[in-house]
Amino acid sequence: MTAVGVLLKMSPPLTIGVQEPDMLSLHVLDHAPPLSGHLPMGTPDGAECSISVDGRAISRAGRRWLPVMGEFHFSRYPEDEWRTELDRIRAGGIDVVATYLFWNHHEPTRGEFRFDSSRDIGRFVRLCGEAGLAVAVRIGPWSHGECRNGGFPDWLADVDCVPRTDDPAYLALVAAYYERIGRELAGLSWADGGPIVAVQVENELYDQPGHLATLRTMAEAAGITAPLWTATGWGAPQLPADVLLPLYGGYPEAFWADATDGWARQMRCHYFFTSIRDDHAIGADLRPATPEGASIDHVPPDDRRYPYATCELGGGMAIAYHRRPLVPAADISALALAKLGSGSVWQGYYLYHGCSQRLDLPTPNQESHACGYPNDLPVVNYDFQAPLGEYGQVRPSFHALRVQHLFLRDSGADLAELPVQLPDASPSGLDDRETVRWSVRSDGSTGFLFVNNHQPHEPLPDHAGVRFEVRLADRTVRLPAEPVTISTGAHFVWPIGFGLAGGQRLDWASAQPLARLAIDGVPTSVFVAADGIPAQFAFAGPVSVDGAAEITEVDGRTVATVSQPGTDARFSVTDEAGGTATVHVLGQVDALRFQRVEIAGTDVLILCDDPVIVDGEALRIDGTDDDVTLAMLPAPTTLAGAERTDDDGVFSAWRITTAGAPPRPRLVRSAGGPRTPQTRTGGPHGRASAPTDEDFEHAAVFHVTVDERAFDDAAELLLRLTYTGDAARAYVGGRLVADHFWFGPDWDVGLRRIAAEVRRHGIEIRVLPRATDARVYVDPAVRHRFAAPGARPEIQHVRLSRTHRITLRPEWEGRDA
Repeated sequence: MTAVGVLLKMSPPLTIGVQEPDMLSLHVLDHAPPLSGHLPMGTPDGAECSISVDGRAISRAGRRWLPVMGEFHFSRYPEDEWRTELDRIRAGGIDVVATYLFWNHHEPTRGEFRFDSSRDIGRFVRLCGEAGLAVAVRIGPWSHGECRNGGFPDWLADVDCVPRTDDPAYLALVAAYYERIGRELAGLSWADGGPIVAVQVENELYDQPGHLATLRTMAEAAGITAPLWTATGWGAPQLPADVLLPLYGGYPEAFWADATDGWARQMRCHYFFTSIRDDHAIGADLRPATPEGASIDHVPPDDRRYPYATCELGGGMAIAYHRRPLVPAADISALALAKLGSGSVWQGYYLYHGCSQRLDLPTPNQESHACGYPNDLPVVNYDFQAPLGEYGQVRPSFHALRVQHLFLRDSGADLAELPVQLPDASPSGLDDRETVRWSVRSDGSTGFLFVNNHQPHEPLPDHAGVRFEVRLADRTVRLPAEPVTISTGAHFVWPIGFGLAGGQRLDWASAQPLARLAIDGVPTSVFVAADGIPAQFAFAGPVSVDGAAEITEVDGRTVATVSQPGTDARFSVTDEAGGTATVHVLGQVDALRFQRVEIAGTDVLILCDDPVIVDGEALRIDGTDDDVTLAMLPAPTTLAGAERTDDDGVFSAWRITTAGAPPRPRLVRSAGGPRTPQTRTGGPHGRASAPTDEDFEHAAVFHVTVDERAFDDAAELLLRLTYTGDAARAYVGGRLVADHFWFGPDWDVGLRRIAAEVRRHGIEIRVLPRATDARVYVDPAVRHRFAAPGARPEIQHVRLSRTHRITLRPEWEGRDA
């Protein structure tokens, strides 16, 4: 067995192999090959695009595959907008869409199934396939998803049966539901050439392993098939062995925690690198007790019979009335990176795309005190602060995660094969802010080094004088060349033993890989530098380097250093055989705009603030600014629909001028003052209850008129409100269309889907003051702006944000468009 060691050195430099007080070390023997052949999953022999799974990872077409999955609930979104949103999801680097089927959406009346219009799961899955996305269907029958009764239809409570067990009376109802789902999904499984790659049965069921196995058997009998079968794995559930893959989760915050000040403590664990997969916090408010022997600080290692896969990494967080967390983009991207550095081989986000609760059912469809839940959620809003919002808004977290997804598109197959290595000098507990948080995933020859110096609410300090030393089977790698400072908030991954696009071998790099491709026939690799850390590239063999890099010799390696990353920072490297490649080094701001698309067989690198979508041989941009800018490499000869401007470094730059800002909306306050709602509590934990319909009858009322010209050429039109108050609702023609609990950001109301009614009636906004003694948590960063109890509600600003749909047709000389 070969020893693999991982060390971290703090300045001043330490002697290799000597146990100094500041040295953190790890010595791990080679990992055994993954267990295989024990999981009854995968595609049949001879499948055109095979899928298989072993104890380490998933393989597709004979190569490791690290899926990037985003949750999007089809039945909570207008069906005529599905394809547009799926294209945006794909542009964010997602390759699998997960979606719930809520039983009460599909059988609201016993025996009468609904799979029409926005309930049409078959059409949704087919559209996913057309958009190049695989699908994971979460078929329930109990789904949760902050849905009324977990998605159980109201009529089920009147049936003499024991739900979520093998009670024959319950199973008979499930069998009829599954049989109808099977009919809707016929021919859409991966083995049939369709996009369905995974099926989840039930959700958060902890003590019925036999029932979970029964559900898989019933689903397959109903014609629901997929290569992979899953169940949620948090909370130490009892799962049927080798029948379902456990999928885990982790969130930056918790709306389901009590309204106490400060960060929900149990969420801290997700910002450390750890071998612990489980999370006993998710859904803890719905469990009678914490699993025996479980704690926040320590959980025994998981059974390595299964790959480390996730389905609910927080893409944001929902807002409950009593607890209203605020989740910045870095909280999301740092958590996702920490899971990769902890061994994840399947990144699944919940939610990736926000949505709205259905309003066409017999009873309100949200989780609430009225149906026995501990939490009151908005009647309509299920935006979740997701990377893509309730109306398709593109959030900063979309761009931050896309940087990681570009890395996974390029290197995910290699990463999926690599076990995780953790340093001996690990943080001492959830409150340790001083120990550097890092890990290595390595096979003893190559690997990736992960660093996370970000966590919510309590910033981690700068770590000065840091240099890593990784002991591999055949060599010792020290990086960077000199000690550096890891700034607060930094989180990144660096490669070890990494091949550039031209085949030149890096011993290591202190920059994160984004893409390897050919541009105009030249092998090209793109990296992003961490703020404040020089991007260095140490070559394993003799090379010559030319361009924007300083050359030094370190540990017998040629090291190219790029101190000023940007759109013009690039150098060429030539090896002894004469092979030449180009390396581009972007800065953090550039990386958030960086995209990679393939159009008509050509790989193109793009810098744009908006997602760029390939539509046949055209590019589509849903731009939100008056002037949309686009930079491309390689440069097209022409770009129909755009005007050429000054280059952005080595990228050709283009500008598209849109129709300009929409007319200002008109705001009128109605006479009369609001009545402060009565303080109420409810649910099993006695938490603050949301205002009722009757309360909103006595709210402050504002009327907004929107000029019909505002809808001209608009892909989406958002009414954006800045208000003071506790809760607000929007009505059109007396019909509730949107609602909001104040938690800091402006409130967006999408107008496209209600445009005809808005033109006719305008929009009525009702705002309520905060109840006098309601116990409500808002984030400390915005608490000073939260209205004092009983304060008069006001709307400070009302404006419109218009999204323009732009189509561009690039042409390159010598190639037909």
